[in-house]
Amino acid sequence: MENQATQLSQNPAISTTSVLAPILSDYMDFRLFLADFYQFKKESTKRSLRPYNYAIFSAAADIKSPNYLKMIIEGKRNLSMDMVAKFAKACGLNKAQSDEFKLLVTFNQAEDPADRNYALKQLSEYRVQQKLKHGEFDRKVFEKVPNWIGWIIYALVDQEGVTFETAKLKELLRGKASESEIDQALKNLLMSGELQKDPATGVISKGKPSEAPEEIPSALIRQLQMQLMYLGLESLYQDAPTEREFGSLTLSLTQAEFEELKFKLRQMRKSLHKDNSIARTQGKGERVYQLNLQLFPVSNASKKLDA
Repeated sequence: MENQATQLSQNPAISTTSVLAPILSDYMDFRLFLADFYQFKKESTKRSLRPYNYAIFSAAADIKSPNYLKMIIEGKRNLSMDMVAKFAKACGLNKAQSDEFKLLVTFNQAEDPADRNYALKQLSEYRVQQKLKHGEFDRKVFEKVPNWIGWIIYALVDQEGVTFETAKLKELLRGKASESEIDQALKNLLMSGELQKDPATGVISKGKPSEAPEEIPSALIRQLQMQLMYLGLESLYQDAPTEREFGSLTLSLTQAEFEELKFKLRQMRKSLHKDNSIARTQGKGERVYQLNLQLFPVSNASKKLDA
């Protein structure tokens, strides 16, 4: 989904009358949000007795420098946490939006990759919770999409010696989830029928696969993928090299080569899943592992030279 910042930057000839008020949750760069906010205010007041300018923003933010916003937008300065609150006020953001703006700034300004990934995880989860709170997402659909805890609990059925008691599960999950989160994930799996509990013995086993919602919001999918990738980042720092396998390739590809490689990765994932499913019918596993396959761009496409 393209946000308004992208639309404006790619279409400089857009009529000024079509400029819309920017929506914070559409942005992954707070500087673009501020640039679009300023452009919106400037265009919507250009026929007023006092058109909007940098000085007016600075006054609203209680900042002495009239060009401070301009320097922030151009990346010449960073925002301190004190300034984040002042900028949020000047943009007319409410409490929830101000909290989101702070998370976005923290994500954009983080220099260490680990800090940046953690900030992105927090931002993603906050935005999903806000959309649920305001009814933008159907809570029933949300509950049908297992989070990372549900995925691991489901896989633990295939691990030997597992007792599905909350305290035991928390220990198996290495303390990364709270007891309430584990209880809720287990409850959702049992209610959906993906797991079933023998009423006589209390043994947990896999049931019928649940029907996926017809339309899952992309934000929910991104949140799940972010959670799983963040587990990989934690493993990089917490687990010994003998307990994990991390490798990276940085490649220059044509579009056709990219599509072919993406197809091969999907086929490999399906093959690994099939082999593991067959193996688990013959015996239990010893430990649950997470395999993430990632192929993504780290540069923009080159402009083709004219012949």
